[in-house]
Amino acid sequence: MAFFSSLGEKLNHVFSKMTKRGRLTELEIKQAMREIRIALLEADVNLKVAKQFIEDVSEKAVGQEILKSLNPTQQVIKIVNEELIALMGSTNSKLEVASNPPTVIMMCGLQGAGKTTFCGKLAQLLKKQGKKPMLVACDVYRPAAIKQLTVVGSAIQVEVYQEGEGDPVKIAQNSVAYAKRYGYDTVIIETAGRLEIDDKLMAELENIEKAVSPTEILLTVDAMTGQVATQVAEEFNRRLSVTGVVLTKLDGDTRGGACLSIKKVTGKPIKFCGVGEKVGDVEPFYPDRMANRILGMGDVLSLIEKAQEAVTEEQAKKMEKRIRENTFDLNDYIDQIEMLKKMGGAKGVLSMLPGIGKMKINEDDIDERAIYKNKAIIQSMTMEERKNPSILNYSRKMRIANGSGTSLQEINKLLKGFEQSKALMRQMRNGKKLPFNFK
Repeated sequence: MAFFSSLGEKLNHVFSKMTKRGRLTELEIKQAMREIRIALLEADVNLKVAKQFIEDVSEKAVGQEILKSLNPTQQVIKIVNEELIALMGSTNSKLEVASNPPTVIMMCGLQGAGKTTFCGKLAQLLKKQGKKPMLVACDVYRPAAIKQLTVVGSAIQVEVYQEGEGDPVKIAQNSVAYAKRYGYDTVIIETAGRLEIDDKLMAELENIEKAVSPTEILLTVDAMTGQVATQVAEEFNRRLSVTGVVLTKLDGDTRGGACLSIKKVTGKPIKFCGVGEKVGDVEPFYPDRMANRILGMGDVLSLIEKAQEAVTEEQAKKMEKRIRENTFDLNDYIDQIEMLKKMGGAKGVLSMLPGIGKMKINEDDIDERAIYKNKAIIQSMTMEERKNPSILNYSRKMRIANGSGTSLQEINKLLKGFEQSKALMRQMRNGKKLPFNFK
């Protein structure tokens, strides 16, 4: 997914015009800064934040060492990148861990921001890190809220503590005692939300905070709401000891205002971002990586981390061996499709590659359905056919087409692509340029 694609396109348009001018004058830089300011405001960045950002960039960009450099545009881009990183918090902010377990994480936010879903995502993430989390249902007002959290917990095999529609403060207190008794090291409390902030909601949250003294109070905000999210964060931070912010729905039609404004306005770091609807679609927030993605510079580190999650070292070694021995077959092709799926699909992977963000890629250019259609074709083959596709004659192909709901042309296209992949792998093997290197 391309985060803040509209903002990124506008910034890169400004930079492209600067590149054509060669050497830059102070006037030209000021004109570029005006255009960047407009782009930020159109992205729903807080007015004061946008103004300060332009002042900080301008102060550094009009220095004599920039104006006289051989490539001033690159210097300006570097400054913009650095200031974007500073705006979003400079460094990754990790979750605090209680010295005496359990670590208590209080999740708060308005209705519709994605609290329940994120509670599940966070619990799943902590499970992968070897933690033993427990979810707590303290939203006793919203219809089916407890049931929804229970379903989320069941899907990821995490216990959900609930007492029905009781007193949320007492439920929170009892859940911490329960966690201590049964060895849970992390308690994630989902609190109630409202359609808008009111005194009754905030008073209840303040009482829960006093009752359980949470290690972290994470505020969930909808990234698609722009400056509204910033205003919500400001108000919650005024009433509670918020320790961090969670941005949800970054995979949607997000302009970027919330992401670029919240840290500056509240002083609280963004700790996580939700990048999809699936339980694994959550990422720790890295300001430098986000800035790179906004400017179309890619995010290779996140791509590597996703690849490491999707494929083990043992699997990579096995794949390398099969390439070396020229025994790569259609079973391996299915494994690659599954790996791609775990990494967020073809579009997700492409969005993290440097330079891709600056290219206009049509939705039709990357047909995710065709990738999974190929999987259906292969799964309709016998093991012998997968290992040796050369035996596929007309009658076999028609059987496979009927079994997979595809056409003869789609099967031929898959086989042609597979043969091209094998030819490329042979070249890599002969040239000793293999994609894996475990020594």
